[in-house]
Amino acid sequence: MEATEKNGSGDGSGWPVLAIDRQRRGSLVDQIVAAIAGMVNRRTLPAGTKMPSVRQFAKVNGVSTFTVVESYDRLLHLGLLSSRRGSGFFVARGLDAPAQQACLPASASVVDTLTPDLYSGQSDALPVGAGWLPPEWYGESTILDAVRHAMKIPAGRLRGYGHPLGFPSLRQHLAATLSGELCAVEPEQILLTHGATHAFDLVLRTLTRPGDVVFVEDPGYGNLLALVRHHGCEPVGIPRGAHGLDMEVLAREAQARQPKLMFVNTVLQNPLGTSLSQAQAHRLLALSEQFDFWLVEDDIYRELAARGESSLAAMDGLRRVIRIGSFSKTLSPVLRVGSICASASLLPELVRVKMLTGLTTSEVNERAVYDAVSSRAYRKQVERLVLQLDGARERALERLGDAGLVPLARPRGGMFVSAGWTQPGPDARRNGRAIAERALRAGILLAPGEFFTLRPPTSAWFRFNVAYAFEPVLLDFLRSIRGDPP
Repeated sequence: MEATEKNGSGDGSGWPVLAIDRQRRGSLVDQIVAAIAGMVNRRTLPAGTKMPSVRQFAKVNGVSTFTVVESYDRLLHLGLLSSRRGSGFFVARGLDAPAQQACLPASASVVDTLTPDLYSGQSDALPVGAGWLPPEWYGESTILDAVRHAMKIPAGRLRGYGHPLGFPSLRQHLAATLSGELCAVEPEQILLTHGATHAFDLVLRTLTRPGDVVFVEDPGYGNLLALVRHHGCEPVGIPRGAHGLDMEVLAREAQARQPKLMFVNTVLQNPLGTSLSQAQAHRLLALSEQFDFWLVEDDIYRELAARGESSLAAMDGLRRVIRIGSFSKTLSPVLRVGSICASASLLPELVRVKMLTGLTTSEVNERAVYDAVSSRAYRKQVERLVLQLDGARERALERLGDAGLVPLARPRGGMFVSAGWTQPGPDARRNGRAIAERALRAGILLAPGEFFTLRPPTSAWFRFNVAYAFEPVLLDFLRSIRGDPP
């Protein structure tokens, strides 16, 4: 998108007027974010530059104030803008080139065009890169029955906002389950949230301050990278590959950077599908003790894993480990119920922050989850889901191999396979971003490696949802890419 400058003063008219194409695919917000991100990264808008007010920007560019608010909010999340109470919005302080690329992987357009589809579920495109399974895989009758039962909430419960910690029966069920499978947990040590991402946000709000260093896995959960930056923290990537975390890099960076906390997927890591060995988990705990940082264990895939996989929470007893859970992978992402399990000393501050930023969570959703997970059918449903995933994963690996793609790691289970072409340095037409945009035009939603890394990948790869990764239309598309001249 090009921008021209209109002369004027005092009313914002001296700011660039964006050449918005209202016929182009993607929302006005997408185009505005991409344009401003480009100007920031090219230093056309230097660090510290004051942005026009929402009203000024809207007037100059002929868009609504709602569009500008959403655009500025998106740029805040990407770490490209900062806000100062009473002063407005400013271009964030200078970033080095790798950090700029991490804020906005490779290009604004791929994030702005694809990210809403990856989470909304409203796109007509084949959701090969999405994080949900076909509805019928979840056991629709179990979920629908639970929702109907939850809607019969007693009239007396319609007053007030519900329990600050979350629906007591679900917390008691979780405490009993975790105590039986991992470590002793009391219901008062469990805080229910609006899914895992809300849990990450509460942890960051509670334990970090702007400028703190936060370790993340690289590659790792893409939404988390933006969230860490949104809180003004500095994400530092610890390499994760087929054999787990690079512990030497972790030890070296911990000594040099003094992190406040680290987020880690112990089991069935997103996007690789691997799990940490018991030895690596013990080493990780030892390093967290040595260098005094919290470990936030993203444990949302454990029910899809084999029994006996390593658990930081079980090894540590929730002294230094905070466990994050969710039901989106075994029930449905639409219910939006997650959990934080932590030490009794930390819970009161997490509750305070939860109430301060959003009051309580939905008791109706939590009742529905409780009815589902406490039913006799739930365990069998999860067992069927694991078998379906095992079969789909093997088929996906085989078909992707036929299309010339090589897995980054052999998954231990779960929903995802990450695979790509092994040749380094793809040109502009064969990098992940370009291929994902081309796929979207062909009706296929891919999740390129740029979503999951702090630095641009050295080769084109994608995270594939195994439930959709063997569809003929996808395989034909991938073969057509392989057939392109380099």
